[in-house]
Amino acid sequence: MVVVVGEALIDIVPDGEFVGGGPLNIAVGLARLEQDTLLITQTGHDERGERIVEHLRRNDVDMVSAPTATGRTSTARATLDADGVASYDFDLDWSLPHQSLPRCDVLHVGSLGTVLEPGREAVLGLVDQAADHDVFVSYDPNLRPQFLGDPARAWRDLESLAERAGLVKLSADDIELVHPGADPGDIARSLLGDTTRLVVVTHGAGGSTGWTRELEVHVPTPKTDLVDTVGAGDSFMAAMLAILLRDQALTPYGDGLPSTEAALARVLSGAATAAAITCSRPGADPPHRGDLPQGWPG
Repeated sequence: MVVVVGEALIDIVPDGEFVGGGPLNIAVGLARLEQDTLLITQTGHDERGERIVEHLRRNDVDMVSAPTATGRTSTARATLDADGVASYDFDLDWSLPHQSLPRCDVLHVGSLGTVLEPGREAVLGLVDQAADHDVFVSYDPNLRPQFLGDPARAWRDLESLAERAGLVKLSADDIELVHPGADPGDIARSLLGDTTRLVVVTHGAGGSTGWTRELEVHVPTPKTDLVDTVGAGDSFMAAMLAILLRDQALTPYGDGLPSTEAALARVLSGAATAAAITCSRPGADPPHRGDLPQGWPG
């Protein structure tokens, strides 16, 4: 089982309101790819919270939810530019109390849940518990400019959490926020260490690149009829985890991760295919296994 921890919220877009939040999207993406998944999050005692609970139920995602301090479910008001790229204005409550880590194979953390206090401490506590129980940790910072604060401090926090994760995925935008003008490859290689065995950087339409200590592999972004990019990075993350889980690659010490260029390219290409399908649909709507090509990921 995969445990995902982080925010669940309602995306408010010009066409209506939709269930969202990066960690929630990843949990749904994993479940649609036939992985047992539990989301640890917060919701309010309101109609929006009920919609989140029902959405997770329909997608076979188990849920542990603490009430928000305000009683309201968090929201993100999305604005799309001419290229379908989303930016967000958040009304977010993240006050997650201490949690006990359930028995699981993987703990995935990221997004605003790893940044905002006081709930950040509960997320870090789960990461510590994962280390104590030899549970593989994956991490997707998914940084937001509104909550970045001092870039140097944000980088130190990111680096500190990354060094406890076996797999780290960043976007080129994440890197630009904390290291303007830096070479993404230099940043990715700097994060590799005794625990961190695989770092992946996504470049939107420019493809994705993965690094291990021995490998550097780039794959292009598949062509798609772009509707918007909402949830694309979340679909990439979910699909990458699903592929590695199917390959039984997420061992406690990361020694099952891809060790050849062909194996790493297969993982990245499979994740990119899932993300491309999401981009062809409005909103964060990750693919089911049946939406993907026969034989996926190849």
